[in-house]
Amino acid sequence: MTAAAPLLDVRGLTVGFPTVRGVSRVVSDLSFQVAEGEILGLVGESGSGKSVTCRALLGLVPEPGAILAGEVRLDGRDLLGLDPRALREVRGAEMAMVFQDPMSSLNPVLTVGRQITETLTQRNGLSRRAARGRAVELLDRVGIPAAERRIASYPHELSGGMRQRVMIALALAGEPRLLLADEPTTALDVTIQDQILFLLREIRSQTGMAIVFVSHDMGVIAQTCDRVAVMYAGRLLEVAPADELFGLARHPYTRALLEAAPRIGEGRRRGELHAIPGQPPDVAELPAGCPFAPRCPYAREACASVSMELELVAPGHVMACPFVRELVPERG
Repeated sequence: MTAAAPLLDVRGLTVGFPTVRGVSRVVSDLSFQVAEGEILGLVGESGSGKSVTCRALLGLVPEPGAILAGEVRLDGRDLLGLDPRALREVRGAEMAMVFQDPMSSLNPVLTVGRQITETLTQRNGLSRRAARGRAVELLDRVGIPAAERRIASYPHELSGGMRQRVMIALALAGEPRLLLADEPTTALDVTIQDQILFLLREIRSQTGMAIVFVSHDMGVIAQTCDRVAVMYAGRLLEVAPADELFGLARHPYTRALLEAAPRIGEGRRRGELHAIPGQPPDVAELPAGCPFAPRCPYAREACASVSMELELVAPGHVMACPFVRELVPERG
């Protein structure tokens, strides 16, 4: 039996921005896949290229940036080959995005109801009356109480958690097959964050929708995702099933991220939090070979000549460090 084709297939994606020193590649030769109904976590420090990757998938790289190379296939169709009109039809209807800051993404002078109904009338061809009814259903579905009344609210009248729920309702309006969630729980308190994560998992279970979930929080990734892709300086360093990654991380950067995450019961008596030494590199001046080498405790001269190709180290687990077997013992 042959394996089902992935819903999303990204190959060699490269995104660059012009600078006075030449083109800065903020995403470099990125390749990954997402299956139907899967939640893939995209994790890494700020500036690793996670948000730009999501925008590139939708063809929304902010100017003067541009996609320099690669393929983005959604259900077999290459999105980068579509004309602007065809690509607009894909956005919302087949692939949608929940942005990091709902206050800047929502129109402050329009009610949330009008913003959803306009999406429904333009994309789904519904009448005003039908769109309003559907908007109420969507707000109710994402857990906004008294949806019939809240539909007349402006974004500033809602809490941060409610605004994020409105953003999710907007994204669901076109019934997309793939949702890109860019740090959807940033700046929310822990209780509201947990509610949003539960909502996304529930929607996935009910609809079979796939999700690319972007975060720098390893705890949130562990709670939410089926597989995890670790990014650094615009490159993928490790991709593995979540259980595998959190049970036996291979790449030194992944291990450093996990060690830096706070753990319950590890207070001052057991020392301060572990910090990754140094700073993320300037992608315009990356070192040769592995970009993590200047911060890696296991770095050696040979790191300057590694290819950064992802190699299979376990079933479903690929990694970019050729010295991994010296760092992590093989399972018996």
